[in-house]
Amino acid sequence: MPHSRECAEAYVIAALEAKGTATREDFDVPGIVDVSHAITEGWDFEVMERNLFWGIAASYLKS
Repeated sequence: MPHSRECAEAYVIAALEAKGTATREDFDVPGIVDVSHAITEGWDFEVMERNLFWGIAASYLKS
């Protein structure tokens, strides 16, 4: 299955909400997707190191 922006957004939302302590509304999801896409040069974010992903997500936490 080809990766797309929609798949990437779904991946980010699932990761953010996986533990049940946060929701997509707590983060700037499009911002996370844009930066992650620029770093990975693609839409398959599973190739990204987990610590890097969470660092990006933390920087897009809404205050």
